[in-house]
Amino acid sequence: MQMAGLGYSEEQIELLDVATTFCRDKSPIDKVRKLMDSDLGYDADIWAEMAALGWSAIAIPEAHGGVGLALAEVVPVVEQMGRHLMASPFVASTLAAQTLIAGGTETQKAEWLPKIAEGSIGTLALYEAHGDWDLGNITATARSDGGKLHLSGEKLFALWADSADCIIVSVMLDGKPALLLLTRAQVEGRLRREAIIDETKRSFALSLDGLEVETSALLEVGNCAQTLAHIEQAATLLQSAEMCGGSQSVIDYTISYLQTRKQFGKIIGEYQALKHPTVDAYVDYEKARSHLYSAASSFSDQGLGEIAVRMAKAAADGVYSFAADRAIQFHGGFGFTHDCDAGLHRRAAIFQASQFGDAAWQRAKLSHLLLG
Repeated sequence: MQMAGLGYSEEQIELLDVATTFCRDKSPIDKVRKLMDSDLGYDADIWAEMAALGWSAIAIPEAHGGVGLALAEVVPVVEQMGRHLMASPFVASTLAAQTLIAGGTETQKAEWLPKIAEGSIGTLALYEAHGDWDLGNITATARSDGGKLHLSGEKLFALWADSADCIIVSVMLDGKPALLLLTRAQVEGRLRREAIIDETKRSFALSLDGLEVETSALLEVGNCAQTLAHIEQAATLLQSAEMCGGSQSVIDYTISYLQTRKQFGKIIGEYQALKHPTVDAYVDYEKARSHLYSAASSFSDQGLGEIAVRMAKAAADGVYSFAADRAIQFHGGFGFTHDCDAGLHRRAAIFQASQFGDAAWQRAKLSHLLLG
């Protein structure tokens, strides 16, 4: 087995350069904390700027108003968002677009992909109360009757759903998984905000009970299994990018503290008990970032792409959790307060691990892929 190389494409380099500056300037930590206490959770003006930069169109085909690049080119943007804890529906919208590209009808693609490319917000509602990371384990149902679909059940962890113009939900139809596209008007009054550990995001539960929609809301039924697999792989790749960016940030935050804080007349960074774990975290971060860009390069390669993506998520999950843990510990009592920025990263790491499979789950999947 030969994995992809670790180089960057020209487009990735350009986007990384722009995203590094943009996210640093638009998402300083005081802005992050201010948005955590707001109702919307993100800055609508900054979202409009991101759309104007063409970020929401990066991985959408040119035929549908997009830039026509791949998810590999989305990775450096998401990485910098994670580095600066930037709150936005960017990843959710990107995944909604990827779902339509992989499994939408031609009518749905023609209607919604240009809108998302221009900055309309989309999201996914795939998870349920059982908490299974297998996207095919669905209890919500759709019953066909007289050309209508009658829905029931509840979906959880629909990120930024209160701002979404379209929400793609998974249901069981005639005993098989199916995906539906719902509009903002159809879900009005059906969303309930959830309290999640990562306060830089907004998550909602969606009640489907009693909802009736046209059969035209269905995505291509025959492609549902492949579409769900694509969603999982795309989400896992972008999560890896967000976690790698966060890892870099929390390591930098820790090093800055170790270089300035004095204890017993010495800079605490001189103590080996603090120095060695920090070096371990940095080495693991570099490994995880290498996995990330290898996965981005090989994303579309059948077989190899899934292996690379799962390796990237397992590595990113491990280092983000470790680096944030050590940062909290090294900051002493202050580290356990809400004012310590390391805590925000630890919360982000926990939430990212809870979505689409943590490191242990990814390794279990890898064992089957690599060993059979």
